[in-house]
Amino acid sequence: MKKKAVSLLLVTAMAASMIAGCGNNAGGNAGTNAGANAGSDAADNNTADTTEAADAADAADDGAAEEEAWSGTITVWSPQEDQDTGWLSAQCDAFNEAHPNWDITFAYGVCAEGDAKTTVTQDVEGSADVYMLANDNIPDLVAANGLAELGGSYLDYVTGTNSDSIVASVTYNDAVVAFPFTSNTWFMYYDTSVFTEEDVKSLDTMLEKGKVSFPVNNSWYIQAFYAANGCTLFGDGTDAAAGIDFSGDKAAAATDYLVDLVANPNFINDKDGSGMAGLRDGSVNAIFSGTWDAESVKEALGDNFGVAALPTANIGGTEGQLKSFMGSKAIGVNPSAENQQVAMALAAYLAGEDAQKAHYEMRNILPTNLNVEIADDPIAAAVSKVMADTSIMQPLVSEMGNYWSPAENMGNAIISGEVTHDNAAEKTEEMNTAMNTDVAK
Repeated sequence: MKKKAVSLLLVTAMAASMIAGCGNNAGGNAGTNAGANAGSDAADNNTADTTEAADAADAADDGAAEEEAWSGTITVWSPQEDQDTGWLSAQCDAFNEAHPNWDITFAYGVCAEGDAKTTVTQDVEGSADVYMLANDNIPDLVAANGLAELGGSYLDYVTGTNSDSIVASVTYNDAVVAFPFTSNTWFMYYDTSVFTEEDVKSLDTMLEKGKVSFPVNNSWYIQAFYAANGCTLFGDGTDAAAGIDFSGDKAAAATDYLVDLVANPNFINDKDGSGMAGLRDGSVNAIFSGTWDAESVKEALGDNFGVAALPTANIGGTEGQLKSFMGSKAIGVNPSAENQQVAMALAAYLAGEDAQKAHYEMRNILPTNLNVEIADDPIAAAVSKVMADTSIMQPLVSEMGNYWSPAENMGNAIISGEVTHDNAAEKTEEMNTAMNTDVAK
């Protein structure tokens, strides 16, 4: 029987607005309110289901060398760009060729990585067998029994070919639950005709020489200033009991810095694509974004294209390193998939070395697989530095859901002038209290 592929249109009604690290940018991801609606009790209640899915995955993996004949449909969801470029269909065709005992019809649906939580949890059994996700979606997906645990050689592959931080980004409740394929963070693009490599080490120096755009009212970004001055989120990012510490003088000093930042004539708040528009017309000389904007920035800046990790900022008289959230994008398997063996094998293939290399060549999606070599790519170099020196792990605890709205509200209040030097300490404490209040209660 000839193998075939069909294309389906996935239509979803988004129940809530995501706080977008990418804003409206294709391919980017935000702090998507991970865990806001999924408490730890829900996760605990699904432990048995998750264990059963893990056992099924282990059994499928253990029998991978003896593939029994199977014919059926596997549904795969990915961002539109992966289908427009032909990356997804090419990888699925190659997977078919590698597994002659399986006669698979592929059904493709469109779902951006950051939307996986909202879409899958609406109807887990009716969702894709294999789908892409942003790692901050994991707590909600696990709570809904929407992710199968990895075991056997699949687990060995993830832990053996990725950095510890990337492995941590797909680990939840001590289990690895997805195959990472790219990092998810942000850094700085700049105009080399305005700033030198030395200039971009300091945000304050940059503000003396050119126009800098930053999304202050985006909660996936604003935490960089608080983290730079010693504020923490759940200790090392995994200790739910530690809570969020955006309190005291250290946090107030960060708010004070932001009050001055938005008042600086060389600062422009990046909202609704204004930063990118400014790069194009020359009214902005630096923006903060991720790999999803690379091609647009290159087009805007041409020969003056520059990229770097994050600069420092002088907060309260001390030079502090701005730190972005760092996570990953990954491929997960639905425990409701009819054939766990096939679904797990496909997910592993789509996150495999060859597929990651093709992803980079076709869409500039940077690989996480340490065996995929990329030479002379300044964006890859910047991301590596971000991961090593200028980022913190985006927490994967359900209580992280309490962070997003108060952080966004603080950014909006600073921009509107509601927060001033006179009330910065008071407003900061109010934000910290809100961040540590369970929104579900």
